[in-house]
Amino acid sequence: MQDKKPIIIGVSGGSGSGKTTVSREIVEHLAGESVVMIAQDSYYKQQDHLTLDERRARNYDHPDAFDTDLMIDQLQKLLKRETIDEPIYDYVNSTRSKETLTVQPADVIIVEGVLLFVDARLRDLINIKVYVDTDDDIRFIRRLQRDMVERGRTPKSIIDQYLDTVKPMYHQFVEPTKRYADIIIPEGGSNKIAINMLESQIRGFLNQD
Repeated sequence: MQDKKPIIIGVSGGSGSGKTTVSREIVEHLAGESVVMIAQDSYYKQQDHLTLDERRARNYDHPDAFDTDLMIDQLQKLLKRETIDEPIYDYVNSTRSKETLTVQPADVIIVEGVLLFVDARLRDLINIKVYVDTDDDIRFIRRLQRDMVERGRTPKSIIDQYLDTVKPMYHQFVEPTKRYADIIIPEGGSNKIAINMLESQIRGFLNQD
């Protein structure tokens, strides 16, 4: 299918909504097909010029936290079937790693991220927009567990960040983008019917002449 333009599936939703789980489920359902997955979190801005305390005090739930220009540039390269070097974000040090991840072009590009639908330029690249809609309490509990286990943070720092930036930014920027969604998935990765429907839509694209 080298002569066909790849398709981009965008999966968004609040922090802890299950969008990463949904994205991975889709990849698993499409095992054997030409699929890659890109995370918006990889495109947090480089912050080496700041101290660690200054980095940790930044608002990571605002659109300005991301290098959206770089993300758009790399997605456009994948659409032209060019290989990219995706950034790797170091959550412990709150800046980009010096390492990158080589990503080969594919027929299906799955992109997931909290603020994926905020920038119109990014939205315009996405063929199917999916919003994962999960109860606020469930999302907070998932975030608390994840940040303690995977990112070595204290409960107090997670709660403070949630109240100071995550929750208000969700209502200001994330939730309003639900209106752009082609498909809304309640309950995240446990919604097998919605995931099967998405798989069917993607396979329809892959099987087109």
